[in-house]
Amino acid sequence: MPGTAVDSSIFKAYDVRGLYPSQIDASVAERIGRAFAAVVAELEGTPVSELKLALCRDVRTSAPELAEAYARGMAAAGADVLDIGMTPTEVLYYAVGSRGLDGGLACTASHNPPEWTGAKLVRRNAVALSGDSGIAELRALVEAGAPSAGEGGAGEIARADLLDEYRDHVRAFIDPASVRSMKVVVDGGNGVAKIGVGPLLDELPLELVTIAWEPDGRFPEHEPNPLLPENRQLVIDRVLAEGADLGIAWDGDADRCFFIDDQGRFVDGDFLTALLAEAILAKEPGATILYDVRASRAVRDVVERAGGTALVNRVGHAFFKARMRETGAAFGGEVSGHYYFRDFYCCDSGTIPALLVLELLSRRGAKLSELLAPLRSRYFISGEINSRVADPQAKMRELAERYSDGEVSWLDGVSVDYPDWHFNVRPSNTEPLLRLNLESLVSPEHMAEKRDEVLALIRS
Repeated sequence: MPGTAVDSSIFKAYDVRGLYPSQIDASVAERIGRAFAAVVAELEGTPVSELKLALCRDVRTSAPELAEAYARGMAAAGADVLDIGMTPTEVLYYAVGSRGLDGGLACTASHNPPEWTGAKLVRRNAVALSGDSGIAELRALVEAGAPSAGEGGAGEIARADLLDEYRDHVRAFIDPASVRSMKVVVDGGNGVAKIGVGPLLDELPLELVTIAWEPDGRFPEHEPNPLLPENRQLVIDRVLAEGADLGIAWDGDADRCFFIDDQGRFVDGDFLTALLAEAILAKEPGATILYDVRASRAVRDVVERAGGTALVNRVGHAFFKARMRETGAAFGGEVSGHYYFRDFYCCDSGTIPALLVLELLSRRGAKLSELLAPLRSRYFISGEINSRVADPQAKMRELAERYSDGEVSWLDGVSVDYPDWHFNVRPSNTEPLLRLNLESLVSPEHMAEKRDEVLALIRS
């Protein structure tokens, strides 16, 4: 099935992402669908004719056409396809995990603007394809014109609605009866959050104040990326205006959620990881918790104080999911807002953290700002700071040399630890950038001084 040339820049480190229709149109999507089936067959050692693959789509206006094309491609290769419709990406993970499917494809561009599209791709056990495993092979097949039809003929495309059973599964992470009455500002970014988590929130004694809650693939109110400060301002303003207990914002495909406390302050991902770890350890004493190399020491300290085991991990969902399976970790959190749960097939969810935080606030009888106060008053974090450099590897070696009197490790980029401050510097997967995360346990001033010192070295 040769076709026109495909822009190879659409193949990213963890997914496929491009502009519709200039980079990804229906014909490219169909080729990706065929190639994806072939790659999964190879990875899983299963004939394409025996594959069972799930498919879902986000709310983008291009998604119905492209999802149909992905389904056509997968079926043409010989795989059976279970199309679960417009849902959060995590419902695809649920479908693959709960039904023992060979893999799945989410037609989504996550938090990107409306003109973008793409595909998140997983194999058996909802393990993500990545640059190290699957994406390079996918790219090679698509560029070659994608494989021809399966020898056993076309697979079947069936449709199913799994939303109710998915909600039953995630609801079981909390005791809904323990959640007290609260006023909560929710921002769905006009994505699919309302479809997934909405009915669960409606069951709880919450007064919901909604922003961009209706699914609308044009994203008329703001880009569905709560990591950008300008996209959080609406929630912050509304929390303060309404005197709400907290705000929760989801990204476009609703597999990540972000929190604003009762004082209108954004909750950093590492501090939220610490709170979620506390909630998990209350239910499972002694559990193992994973956190990423960029995170505040608050995570390790909170986990150990609560009797758990804290293990540091490489950044990226492929690494978290694999390590959770190896260690039996109950929970893993990344600074970027990805939170993984063993009892959710080791996958990330934007629904479970929202439920756990609501339950934790209720059980502790405290405000979110009160739970965060001990962390914010002791751990002073820089946030992630990017610098463009000519030779990232050489620069990291220079940093390791300059700070060789600290404890240096190379788990993911270079990390340097001192008793009262530490930092991690990692290269970007896709650009000549270094990303700095630094923390002081002394004061905000000490953090700023050390941050500027390390940045000066990076940028020299």
